[in-house]
Parts: sequence; structure tokens; C-alpha cells
Amino acid sequence: MQTKEQKDNAVIRKALRILEDRIIYSTGPTITSPQASMDYARLKLAESEQEIFAVMFLDNRHKVIAWENMFYGTVDGASVHPREVVKKALEHNAAACILAHNHPSGISEPSPADKAITDRLNAALALIDVRVLDHLIVGETVTSFAEIGLL
Repeated sequence: MQTKEQKDNAVIRKALRILEDRIIYSTGPTITSPQASMDYARLKLAESEQEIFAVMFLDNRHKVIAWENMFYGTVDGASVHPREVVKKALEHNAAACILAHNHPSGISEPSPADKAITDRLNAALALIDVRVLDHLIVGETVTSFAEIGLL
């Protein structure tokens, strides 16, 4: 007999597959709202007990090309290397991207380090004409840098 947690995990996996079908693997849908990217990031990152820094790479019409979990950390941080993000953006021929990471503590408020890495990535990606549309922090809620005026 399955426990409640196992049943919940099965539902989460199914929801993730449905969302991936709609956003990632289909030929038509694009990221047309901040809510769509926030929902996807929440599903991908919310359950992790360690910090994960990911990037959603987009084409020039904001269709998702790829989601990449790029850097892994501990319960309170991950080292992010702009050079590696730039390499992946070039590999995917991305025109834009959405940065995302989780805070296992559940607090989605941006830290000074979050703001600093966002600025560094924005500057590095601008050199190759890749726009950073948002940086999402997933905790108990999702904080969008674009929505709070930090990007």
C-alpha cells in the first residue's frame, strides 16, 4: 500500500509531465506570462533539499528550448559560474533566458548574493545578446525579480 507521500509524489510527477508537454515539448506554446514560468520553476525546484540553480533557455518568441539544472549546492547556497551559463546559452542558440533557483529554507526573499549573481549573469549574457527576462526564487512562494523591480 502506498503512503500519502508516495501518492502525492506520483501526482506531482504526473503534473510535471503535463506541464512539460504544454510548455517544453510542444511545438506551439510559449512562455506568455510570468505565472507560467513561476509554476514550472516551482514544480521543478520546490521539493529539492539542496539549492539548485537552473536556467530556462528561450528562443526569440519565448518558446522554451531547454531547462538546465546547472549548479547544485547545499541547504543554503550554490556556486554559480557565469561562463558556464554563457556556454549553455550559445549551445542552445538562446535569445533569452529565465534564471531560477530554490531556497530550501522556504524563504523566497532575494539575498544580496542573489542580486549580485543576477547582475553578473545579466552583464555576461548581454555580451552575446541573450536577454535575462527574470530570475525566480522558489521557496514556499515564488519571487520574481522582474515583478519586484530588480530586473
